[in-house]
Amino acid sequence: MQSTQSTQSTQSPQDAQGTQDPQGSQPPVQARISNPAVLLPGVTESVLAVLKSVKKAGVPQATLDLVHLRASQINGCSYCVHGGTLQAQKAGERDERLHTVAAWADAPFFTPAERAALALTEAVTRLSDRTDPVPDAVWNEAAAHYDERQLAALVLMIGMTNFFNRVNVSTRQVAGAAW
Repeated sequence: MQSTQSTQSTQSPQDAQGTQDPQGSQPPVQARISNPAVLLPGVTESVLAVLKSVKKAGVPQATLDLVHLRASQINGCSYCVHGGTLQAQKAGERDERLHTVAAWADAPFFTPAERAALALTEAVTRLSDRTDPVPDAVWNEAAAHYDERQLAALVLMIGMTNFFNRVNVSTRQVAGAAW
């Protein structure tokens, strides 16, 4: 029979909140509530209408997918990172790009236009990180690659992704659940 001390030493380490590490035997994560966009009538339809407009503005779908994935990574939204990665893979996105989007500035797999969109994504997502949240240099680089409608689509996609992330993270929507 093992002593309590030896049993504890073989368990996974825990953080200050008592949450076990990802390789531990913690029970599956559960959402706090159902997805709020589904709970309230009309929300899903409204969100889908905005996304439909964004997709018609001429920004390549691959770029929109990368923007969604990067903002979701920054915000720690496992639901959107998982679902967005699957969506991008189904659309034919290469694994090397999906695996390196978190380090896009140092990876050779992205076009100058995609880099501008990703820089804009980081600035808009991290508004409180700078006194000038979206510097002219970041905006002007994006404007060098995208026209006004496309810039509007990028800003809306970034904003909608941040909206999704905040809803999903605060309600603990579970990665791998229906997308």
